[in-house]
Amino acid sequence: MRVERWNTERDGALSEAALRRKLEQLGYSVCRYTYPPGTFFPPHTHAQDKMDAVVSGRFRIRMGGDEVVLEAGDAVHVPRGAEHSAEVAGTQPVVSLDAVKAG
Repeated sequence: MRVERWNTERDGALSEAALRRKLEQLGYSVCRYTYPPGTFFPPHTHAQDKMDAVVSGRFRIRMGGDEVVLEAGDAVHVPRGAEHSAEVAGTQPVVSLDAVKAG
C-alpha cells in the first residue's frame, strides 16, 4: 500500500486548500466528504485510480492484506480495481478529500 505523508518542508503548512491543490496538481478531481464516527465502507473497488486524503480525523484503510490508519495530511493511493475497505477510527469525524483520476 502506497501512503504519502504531508511534509511541511516540501509541501508547506498543512491546510485543506493546500492538500486539495497538491491532489489537483497530480491530475485528480477532488471532492470533500465528512464521515461521522462509526462509518464503515465494506470491501469494494473503483473503475478509476484514486487517492483518499485526510484533512482531519483518523481513517483506517485495508487493502491487499495491509492496514494503515491515515491522519491529517496523509493520503493513500488506491489503484483501479484494488479491493479495499475503510472506516472512521476513533470518536472524531473524518474530513476526507476523495480524489479521482479521469481516464
